[in-house]
Amino acid sequence: MDFTDSDVPDAQTSHLRKPAILRVIVQDHIIDKLELPYGVPDTVDELQSIVQQKYRLEAGKFILHYKDVDFGGEFFSLASTKDLKDKDTIKVVHIVDLSSIQFVVTDLDRSDAGAASISDRGSSSSSATAASTASSESGDTIILLSPDHGNLRLKSWPSKFPIPRFRNETELVLAAGNEAFNKDGCPLSSTAILPDILESLAESIFEYVAYPTSAQFADVAEALIQKHPCLKEPGSYNGCYGWQQRLKFKMGNYRSKLRGLGCPELEVNSLQKKRANEKMPAKNMKKARKGEANYLPPHPLGETKENLEQQRLELLGEVKKRDNSQIISEKMDRTFSSRRQEIVTLAPSVRDLKERWPALFLPEQIKEEYKRITTANLESTFMANLDHCIPKLMPLVMSRGGAAKHKIQKIMELLKINTVEIRREVAIRCLVVYLGENEDSLFEYVDSESQIGDFESRVVKILVTKGTTASDPASTTIIIEGTEVLQGLDVPRACALLMGLIYALNLSYPRELKYTCEVFQKVFLKLDSQKCSPKVTSLKQKLLGNPFEPHS
Repeated sequence: MDFTDSDVPDAQTSHLRKPAILRVIVQDHIIDKLELPYGVPDTVDELQSIVQQKYRLEAGKFILHYKDVDFGGEFFSLASTKDLKDKDTIKVVHIVDLSSIQFVVTDLDRSDAGAASISDRGSSSSSATAASTASSESGDTIILLSPDHGNLRLKSWPSKFPIPRFRNETELVLAAGNEAFNKDGCPLSSTAILPDILESLAESIFEYVAYPTSAQFADVAEALIQKHPCLKEPGSYNGCYGWQQRLKFKMGNYRSKLRGLGCPELEVNSLQKKRANEKMPAKNMKKARKGEANYLPPHPLGETKENLEQQRLELLGEVKKRDNSQIISEKMDRTFSSRRQEIVTLAPSVRDLKERWPALFLPEQIKEEYKRITTANLESTFMANLDHCIPKLMPLVMSRGGAAKHKIQKIMELLKINTVEIRREVAIRCLVVYLGENEDSLFEYVDSESQIGDFESRVVKILVTKGTTASDPASTTIIIEGTEVLQGLDVPRACALLMGLIYALNLSYPRELKYTCEVFQKVFLKLDSQKCSPKVTSLKQKLLGNPFEPHS
């Protein structure tokens, strides 16, 4: 490539410098030779300008490192071109500004993991799979975390687990092993690559969950041997049972390492944080149990507990203003970690939460909070999957006999007024009866609001007030722990928002409605649906065909 005088700032003295050639590492897989006919420039800015023009890089989106032979070929930041001479090696280090990207990644070199701070190391749990093209294949990407973005997971557990790329040496061994396995069926016997495989898989698992279930470990192990068949275990009943056990032990060690760095999701279960009568590792474990992606996130970068409390107080005033939904949403986003730590660690009553966080009980904020916790949409997902199941659900519930059949036939009489809301309501009520649970445990029907009476006796209940005429839709009131939290909803929407409240308030499912809530979660909301109770698995099989294949 020829350079004009405009490319060389000091053209009058450039003839005094000897031509030079630099080896340039643009990416791991792109290594080029850069010819400098006027020699190495006097300043780093001039050299960056030349590199930018030749490799068509975006200005301000990269820096240069150079290889220092005095330190065994390690790369250092290039502060002066005096450190360079002919035939030296420089490396382009790309900068990714996450203020314009919707996921958070910090790709730390494993050798520095022990010294990493929790704000750096914990944010690796938020690494999106899509980031692998930007960082996981190369350690030469600097991530600039936006101060307005928390270290949140932005996706839930995938239907097919993506196996990460391992170190180059490991990938070479696996490639040779896979080739040999395809030829003669001989599994790989090398154990030297085990630490790298397990470490990489543990990091990838933590991007989705901190405490994987047995079904999730099985997903990872099966995906591993599917991608690398040479890792199959001849003596295992499924070829990967040993990998499942290794991953369980590795995740335990990995959590211990992150707990020592102050990760709140793990630190909350340390023995030092537990009460005197609960100082046992498995006693009162606080962890995601219903498919939560962000169960107990860290505070946003640069925020303190005191700052977030001040924003909570400001939020109390913003809730009282009209047409203020955008500011409310921004402050609710900002205080999410503080709110979750209060709810999970202190378990305050619903009445106290309503006083401290009134915005949390607005319908739109219930949906937003659910999305912050699970990364999924609440109402649209619930209704879409409910509607998808209704054509098969209704004939199925009608097949019930005995007392259940009588109850279902009575509920079906509502279909005389055939609207979308009525069809959904009938489907949900029939589902409760089909599952063998008492409809009165979820719904309580009253003729008018004057008959509602005292709320204290209702733990979790949807009160349904009939319309003044047969054609008027029913109106509902959601009661939790004797406190009215929402009103003025139709029955299907009340069920969806009740699930959102259960997630937002970190509530357990009522025992008398455990199957109904499980269907709401695993069939209608598609959360943590890999493992279901036998009753719900049977229902999924009848409704969806393959119970392990989620409906899109």
